[in-house]
Amino acid sequence: MTSKTKVKSSILSAVHETAGDLHRQGLITKRQMNQYDALCLEPIPPYNSNEIRAMREKLKLSQTVLASVLNTSVSTIRKWEQGDKQPSGPSLKLLSLLDRKGLEAVL
Repeated sequence: MTSKTKVKSSILSAVHETAGDLHRQGLITKRQMNQYDALCLEPIPPYNSNEIRAMREKLKLSQTVLASVLNTSVSTIRKWEQGDKQPSGPSLKLLSLLDRKGLEAVL
């Protein structure tokens, strides 16, 4: 459950906050809370090749170390930075976390 992530609108923010309170009280399950998360929270924006390279350089990481942090291959990082492939799923979520919170958040 996320509590400080941006939501799509003020109404959805109120719904998400209420659902979070209900979850903490044990009135809705973790699965239901995850559904509220998916419905209410903004989707993760895509990262283009330049943004990925700039993020890696800002964090002073090699492609090998970034691949290790994201639990992916060096080849995948290279393809992202060349624009041949786009990150998705858990990798995209981790990239967003790296971008917003820094390296310490994922280690």
